[in-house]
This record gives sequence, C-alpha cells and structure tokens, in this order.
Amino acid sequence: MADDKVESNGSGKDGVSDIVSAAKVAAVAHPLAEKAEEIASNISYHAQFSPHFSPLKFELEQAYYATAESVRDRLIRQWNETYLHFHKVDPKQTYYLSMEFLQGRALTNAIGNLNVQDAYADALRKFGLKLEEITEQEKDAALGNGGLGRLASCFLDSMATLNLPSWGYGLRYRYGLFKQRITREGQEEVAEDWLEKFSPWEVVRHDILYPIRFFGHVEVNPNGSRKWVGGEVVQALAYDVPIPGYQTKNTNSLRLWEAKACAEDFNLFLFNDGQHESASMLHSRAQQICAVLYPGDATEDGKLLRLKQQFFLCSASLQDIIARFKERRQGKGPWNWAEFPTKVAVQLNDTHPTLAIPELMRLLVDDEGLGWDEAWDVTSKTIAYTNHTVLPEALEKWSQPVMWKLLPRHMEIITEIDKRFTAMITSTRFDLESELSNMRILDNNPQKPVVRMANLCVVSSHAVNGVAQLHSDILKAELFANYVSIWPTKFQNKTNGITPRRWLRFCSPELSSIITKWLKTDKWVTNLDLLTGLRQFADNEDLQAEWLSAKRANKLRLAQYILQVTGESIDPDTLFDIQVKRIHEYKRQLLNILGVIYRYKKLKEMSPEERKKTTPRTVMIGGKAFATYTNAKRIVKLVNDVGSVVNTDPEVNSYLKVVFVPNYNVSVAEMLIPGSELSQHISTAGMEASGTSNMKFALNGCLIIGTLDGANVEIREEIGEENFFLFGATAEEVPQLRKDRENGLFKPDPRFEEAKKFIRSGVFGRYDYNPLLESLEGNTGYGRGDYFLVGHDFPSYMDAQEKVDKAYCDRKRWLKMSILSTAGSGKFSSDRTIAQYAKEIWNIEECRVP
Repeated sequence: MADDKVESNGSGKDGVSDIVSAAKVAAVAHPLAEKAEEIASNISYHAQFSPHFSPLKFELEQAYYATAESVRDRLIRQWNETYLHFHKVDPKQTYYLSMEFLQGRALTNAIGNLNVQDAYADALRKFGLKLEEITEQEKDAALGNGGLGRLASCFLDSMATLNLPSWGYGLRYRYGLFKQRITREGQEEVAEDWLEKFSPWEVVRHDILYPIRFFGHVEVNPNGSRKWVGGEVVQALAYDVPIPGYQTKNTNSLRLWEAKACAEDFNLFLFNDGQHESASMLHSRAQQICAVLYPGDATEDGKLLRLKQQFFLCSASLQDIIARFKERRQGKGPWNWAEFPTKVAVQLNDTHPTLAIPELMRLLVDDEGLGWDEAWDVTSKTIAYTNHTVLPEALEKWSQPVMWKLLPRHMEIITEIDKRFTAMITSTRFDLESELSNMRILDNNPQKPVVRMANLCVVSSHAVNGVAQLHSDILKAELFANYVSIWPTKFQNKTNGITPRRWLRFCSPELSSIITKWLKTDKWVTNLDLLTGLRQFADNEDLQAEWLSAKRANKLRLAQYILQVTGESIDPDTLFDIQVKRIHEYKRQLLNILGVIYRYKKLKEMSPEERKKTTPRTVMIGGKAFATYTNAKRIVKLVNDVGSVVNTDPEVNSYLKVVFVPNYNVSVAEMLIPGSELSQHISTAGMEASGTSNMKFALNGCLIIGTLDGANVEIREEIGEENFFLFGATAEEVPQLRKDRENGLFKPDPRFEEAKKFIRSGVFGRYDYNPLLESLEGNTGYGRGDYFLVGHDFPSYMDAQEKVDKAYCDRKRWLKMSILSTAGSGKFSSDRTIAQYAKEIWNIEECRVP
C-alpha cells in the first residue's frame, strides 16, 4: 500500500495568481472582524504584516497561516477577558494534568465554536480559495497517542463550553509519538513534523519560566528541615494554546511546557577549546525531555528520560499553580494554606502525573515551611486521580534505585507516606495485615524494588474514579478492593464522554443539519440528551431517506480520502466496516482480521452465483502499533498482506476489500467515523476501561459489533440491545475460561483452525506469521495460551457477523437502527461527564465571562 503522501495544488492556480487575488483585498487589521469583507482584510493584513514566508508567496500554506492568525486575533481578545475575569472573581479552578492531549486541527474547531464558519468561507472566496482546502493545510498537533489524550481534549472543550474555570497542563512534544508509514515490511515509524515550521495557535509566555531540578542530593539543616540541592537544573517555559467554548466568550488555556537551558549553561570555554558537544551538554539534555512522547524505556537512560518527562510536567505545573494562588492573595497578609484546596483542584489523568503528589508535598514542606500533617491535609484535599486501566503492565511501577537517583527528595517523601500508611493499617485494620504487602506504595522485593504509582495515587487522593460503570465496578471489586474497605466514599464512576461539537456538529455537517431540522432546534449541540427526540421519527420514510443521503455523502468523502492516501478504490455501495484504535492484542484487531481471512476463504470457495448473494463489505483497520511491540506490528503487517491479496483478486474484490488506513489521528478519525456503518469494539471483556471511539461511532449512526466491555455495556443499554451486535465472553466468565485453557479444556472452533491454517499455507506471502499465531495456541507459557480469548470468542464473533450481513440487506431496518443509535447517544457527551466531575470531585462552579 502507498505511503500517505498527498499533493495538493489548491485552487488549480499557480502561486503568482494567488498573489494577485490577495493583492485585490485591502490589507487592513480587523482583529475582531465578523463580516466577510473585514475578515478578508484581516487575513490579507496578516499575510503582509505577520510574515513567515517570502513576500511573493500566497499559496495554500501561506493562506492557512494568515487565516489561523486572523482567527487567533479574535480568540486572544476572549482569552484575555477570561483570564482577567477569573483573576477578579477568584473562583476555585481545576488544573487537569495529562501526559497527552490529542487536540486535532484547531482551525475548524475554533471557527465552529465562534460560529463564524460561513463568514470565513465567504472571506476566503475573495482570494479564490475554499475553506476546506485551507483547513486541510493544518497538521494535527502531535501531543498524544490514543484515547487518553483525545479524552483530555474533549474534556477541555467541555470545560470551556460549560464556562468552568479550568486549565489543561501538558508537554510540548516536538516529534510526537511517531508518524506511521506503511511499506512492504509493515509499519515504519518516522518523527512527526507538526512543529517543523511553527504552530500559529500557541503563544509563548516568556515571563512564565520555572526551574526544574534533577539528580542532586538532600541537605539536612541544623533545625531538621531538608533541602534538595545540586544536580542539574533546566527551565520550563510556558506555551499557551487557547481553548474556546462553543458559542460562549469563555476561552480557557492549555499550557504546554517546553524544556530549555539558559545561556549561562553554555560553556564558552569548552566550545572554543573544540569540545563542542560537551559545551552544550545541558542544552542537549533539556531538548531531549520534550522531544518524543513515551520514549523507549528498555534501557536505564530510557527510564530516566520518561521519569524526567513526568516530573517535569508535575513540577512546572505545580509551581505555576502555587504562583497563581499567591498572586491572587497579594497584599492580603500571610498565605493561608488551608485555603489552597478551596481554590485549587488538581486532576491526575492516569498515573503518569503521580509525581505531583510528592512534589506538592516537597513544595509545601521544604519551600513554604509547612509541617507534614498540614501539607498532607492540603495535598490530599487538592489531588484527585482517574484510573484508566486494569492491565497490569499499564499500572506504572518505577524502579526505586532509578527514583532515588533522579529524585532523592521525592523518594524520602514517598517512603514517609508509605511508612505512615503502613502504620495506619497495622494499628487500625488487623484484618488487612495479610494484604498489606500488596497495598503498600513501596514493593521492597530485593530482586526488583519498585514504587507502585497507582497505590500512591489511591492512598494520597481525596477521590479516585474509573471511566465506565463496568470499569469502576472492577476497580472496586478487584484492583482496589482493600482500599475500598478503608475509604468506601473515595471511589466513584465517571463514564467518559466525547464533545458533540467536533464529533458530530463539525465532522458531519449534513447529518447535523438533518438532526436540527427534525428536532426543530440546534440546542442538542450543547444538550445532547435532546437527541432522544429522534426516536419518534425512526420509522419515518422521509427521515430515513435524508439519513441515507447524509451517510452516503460521508461515505463518498471517505472513499475519496482512501483513494488519496492508499491508492485503493473502494465502493460506497458496500458495507463500510471500520476498526480504528491503538493496535494492541487486548483490542483484538487479530480477531477482526482472522474473521476477514475466513470470509475471504469462503468467498473463494463459492460459485459466482453464490457470491452475488453475499453482503459486499469494505473492511478498514487503522491504528499505530507501539514501536517496540512486536506482535502488534505483526498484526499491522498481516492486515496489509491480506489486503494486498484480497484487493487484487478479481473473483472476490467486488465482494470484499481490506484496507489499512495509515497514520491514524484525529483528522483521519473525523473522516472515517462519519463514513462508517459498522464499527468493531471487540476487546476481551473486562480489559478496555471505557473506550471513547465507540461513543463517536454510535453518535454518528454507526452500528457496533462488540463485547460487553468498557462503555459498550452502557451504549447498548442506551441505544437498545436490539441495535447492538453482541458476542463474546463476559468479564465475569473470563478468569474461569483462562483456567479452563490452562487445564487443557479448550476445544477450538473448526472455522478458527481453518483461518489459521489458511495463513500458514502462504497464501498471504512468505512472512513468518508463526510467532503471532502461536500466541493463540498452547495452553500455558509466556506469549502462549491465547490470553485474550481470540479462539474462544471466534465462533460467536462469526455468528454476530452473519447477523450484520443479514441486517444490512434490510435497508429500512438498518436505517432505523442507525437513527436509534444516534438517538441513544445523549448520555455520552463530555459535557455530562465534566458537569459530574465539577460537582462531585472538583467542587467548582460556572464562572461565565460577561
């Protein structure tokens, strides 16, 4: 399959004629423009007076930057007003710490939230340009990887839309995770280039700079106080990105930290002595901190770098939060630290920002002079923790020797928290003493002593939440059961949600218009529960005809995109079946492709007449496999190898095509999700905390084939079980099924064996897939025994796929199911999720800019 290189020649004009168009529009600054003429003048003004390119160029790329800067003018006014309003009112604010924010393109979102799409489209026409081709110029900000980062971005959108005083804090990764290319060998990783030129959306705050220390040692003063000194110190510099709410003045901030060293850290003597690399050692080390998201951690240097990233985010953010707290109390006498949790809520998005706990303790005890008990009271009332996984490998455990080396003072604090927690259990809960070794923060196993970050979060936070009802129930019943017996009210559920603005209103304008027309209001965009009003029209033939027409428009757009990035022609009259998410064995893309392989084999065995009776299908799979995750990369290779054979088979390719969509990101999702008709959410039950792409597909009228896992459970309840293609073992059954497998009681389905045998026959090429297939075989052993139950669930999966084929043939029934899917998606708005966080965890209220 081809690499995703897309050439765009804009309006079919050369650069010079574009300059002519630009020259006809007066270059006048109109920062708050609302009319098309003034907007066009403001774009022209930025092209001339905020130059980033040679003066004789005004092609698509230059037009994009000028347009973005024109929109930013308007945002900056609202942004400043929001900041000043919060400063004046001094409400309690939430600070959301996350290693990932997967923002997607900002231009479409900003003009949509500001409600100026039509005005900008008209303005760009004056240059002979289309809004769509300008928005296509923007590169996705490479600040995240998957659902964790996208959730954080949906939350920021909802916080702003609900006028909640809040900030996001993250890191400004220069090269992101990676850009995925697909070659004959499979997935190839190359650095993201989103900052190769610059981002017009960020504003560097040169006055917001904090020192961040690594290594060093702890000095004990004569009075017993302790101070962390020595080591190396880098600077954290703030870059702010505006987050506009939907049709409100409130514009919040996403503050991204970049690491840098000072001029005085450059050793001029060494440089002039020819020791060039040594001279700029600290500059080089500082640049590494924000170079890449999730750098490989197989080596000690890799582990140190990851830990540096996490601490850098936590320390910079907390120093900033404390500085803001003090700034608002200037001239009001000494700081009253008991007031801090009444003004500040810190939310940890997963365990990556756990070091915020010992860092806040350090800042309060060592820098502000608080006693331990007072500092602990402030810290535990301020910090709350969201758990996103029950997978053991994703519950972070950091090596104690590595932590002592990099963060000696923090290890002292963590050791003290562990000591006090242990003393509390031994003195008050004799019934838990046998469980204490698993509950402690420090695992002092002499072979591999580690710090258990999730345990530190649970012990130290005032609230702990899961992200779907099933997930929260598993946390309370299994993972954190012992803690629940100590603090029963600490544990909550907050089912994830998605922003209806980006994930329906803006990415599927045709469907949005139909919904607004039939509901006779567009208020559903901020009150998604109103979608239930569509239920009464689900059988209406007029609505079904309009719905079909909107879905077809989205399918045509998607087919065009697939042709552009893969060179593969797909038929919009086939069933579009899509699975897009991180490639991971528990998400079971392998189950999907094995099902496709079986389908292909059966099609090959049919007569031409029999084939005509089948339901033609285009299967699309997309997602990135982590660079060092071998089996995930083998799955990517297998999907591509199957596609290469199936798509060039003239007997079958009218009835089945298989496409791997390269470099899956937010913008690709905005193309795929509206065009999808069936979507696969097929993880092993009990392993996906929530999932949010399932919500996006359901909201867009796409039907789901899935297991009872994560938010699938609640989606099925909301849209009606008859509108959901269910299969597979339940979370309760999984542990016993694994035991049965170990005891040799599993009997594979003949179809499953047939699919594996077909791969081994070499029909999809010479690549050795045995290591991948062997993970599904045997009963025990490392990388064996089918831990994710692909073999067990295969027969019920194939049966469910037969039901899909049958349902798709009944067009009226399928359209009704599609409408009911959208109608039942109201619960899954991130506005609902964030309103619950605000009320039940953060205790913050609306602070609307007048």
